Amino acid sequence: MTRRDYLALSVLLLAGFVTIFDLFVVNIAITNIQTHLQASLFQITLVIVAYEIGFGLLLITGGRLGDLFGRRRLFQLGILAFTFTSLLCGFAPIINFLIIARFLQGITAALLFPQVYACIRVNFEGEKSRRAFGLLGMTLGLAAIAGQILGGWMISANIWELQWRSIFLINAPVGVLALVFSGYIYESKAQEKTELDWGGVMLSSIGIFALLLPLLIGPVLNWPAWCWGLLLLALVTLSQFVRHEMRYVHQGKTPLFNFDLLKNRQFRLGCLLVLCVYTTASSFFLVFALFLQSGAGLTSAETGFVFAPASIGFVLSSLSAPYWIKRFGNRAIVTGALCYFVSFIALVITVAKLQSGSGLLLLVPVLVGLGYGQGFVMTPLLNVVLTFVNIRFAGMAAGIVSTLQQIGAGFGVAIVSILVQWKLAIAQASSFISYRDALVSSMLYNVLATFMVFYLLKIMLNNKE
Repeated sequence: MTRRDYLALSVLLLAGFVTIFDLFVVNIAITNIQTHLQASLFQITLVIVAYEIGFGLLLITGGRLGDLFGRRRLFQLGILAFTFTSLLCGFAPIINFLIIARFLQGITAALLFPQVYACIRVNFEGEKSRRAFGLLGMTLGLAAIAGQILGGWMISANIWELQWRSIFLINAPVGVLALVFSGYIYESKAQEKTELDWGGVMLSSIGIFALLLPLLIGPVLNWPAWCWGLLLLALVTLSQFVRHEMRYVHQGKTPLFNFDLLKNRQFRLGCLLVLCVYTTASSFFLVFALFLQSGAGLTSAETGFVFAPASIGFVLSSLSAPYWIKRFGNRAIVTGALCYFVSFIALVITVAKLQSGSGLLLLVPVLVGLGYGQGFVMTPLLNVVLTFVNIRFAGMAAGIVSTLQQIGAGFGVAIVSILVQWKLAIAQASSFISYRDALVSSMLYNVLATFMVFYLLKIMLNNKE
C-alpha cells in the first residue's frame, strides 16, 4: 500500500469505528442518562432504539447515493452531519430532545457507513482488499467492545463534569479529523447515469422502520397490538418493495436494490451469515451488561472491565487471523466459527454454576475464548461476503449488508429480551440468581445462532474452494 492508501484506510476505519461505537456505548450509559435527565424506562429505551432505527432506515439508500453521486462526497457529507448530530446529543437539555437527536444521528450514520464498505471494495484489490477488510472487521468489533469498556471509563472519569455527555462530544474532534483527511480517499461512482429510485427509497424506508420499531420496542412494552400491526405493515410494504424493484428493472431503470445480486448463491448465504452473526453480538452485549449491573451490582466502569477479556481475545484473533487464513485457507475461518459456537456453550455452563458475583473471575477464560472466536469470524467476514459482488454494485451491496447487520441486531435483542423477561417474571424477584438464570436462558439462543454461523460458513467457503 502507498502512503495515501494507508491514510485513506485510516480515515475510513475511524468513521466505521465511531458509528458502531455510538451504537453500543449508550447501553453502558443508560443508568447515568436516566438519572440526570429524569427519564422513564420507555424513554431511555427510545434513546437506544432511535439510533438503531435511524441507522437501519437509510442504509440501502445511503449506499445507492454513494454509487450515484460519489462515495467520497457522501462520506464527507455523512461525517459532517454525524459530527453535528453528535453535538446535538451531547448538549441535549431534556430526554425528548436526546431521543430526536439520536434518531437524526442514526440517519447521518446511515449515509456514512455504507461508503466505508464501498470505498474499501472499490479502492483495494486482492491482498490489499483482504487486509483492508480484515482491519475493518477488527475495527468494528473493537468499536462494539470499546462501547462497553471505554464508555464505562469515560462516564466514571466524569471529565469536565460532563457525565454521559462525554460519550457523544468525543465524536466532535474525531469527526473534524476524519473530514480533514477525507481528501485522501479516491472518489468513485457507478458508471451509469441514472436517477435515484424514489419509490424504492420510500417503500424500503417504511418497511424497515415498521420492522425494526416493534422488534426493538415490543419486548419492553410486552408486545402491544400496534407492534403486531407494524410487523404486518412491514411484511406488506417490503413485499411491495420487491414488486416495485422488479417492475423498475423491467422498465430499463436502475433500482435501489438490484435482485441480480441474489443470483449469486454465495452472496445469499453471506447475507444470511451476516444476519446470524449480528444477532449474537448485539444480544450478548445487552444481556451480559444487564446481568453484571442489575444482577451482580457492578458499576459502569466495573462492567467495562469485565468485558475486557473479550476485547483481548478479539484483538488476538484479529491480529492472528490473516496468518492462519493464509496458512490453512478457509478451514481457519470455519474453525474460528466453531470456537465461537463452543464459547457460548462454555459461557452458559459456567454462568449456570455461579452462586454470587464473587465468582465472576471464572468467566475470564470463557470471555477470552468468546472474543477470540468472534474476532475470527467478524474480521474476514466483510471481505468474504463482498468479494462475491460486482464492483459496480459496491455501494448497493454495502447498504444491504449494513441493513442486515441492523436487522440482525434488532432481531437478536428482541429474542433475548423476551427470554430475559420471561425468566425474570417466573422468578418474581430481582436477585443475582434470577438474573443469572435469565442470562443462561437467553444465551441458549446465541448457542443456536452461532451454530448456524458455523454451518453457513462451512457451506459457503467449501463451495468457494
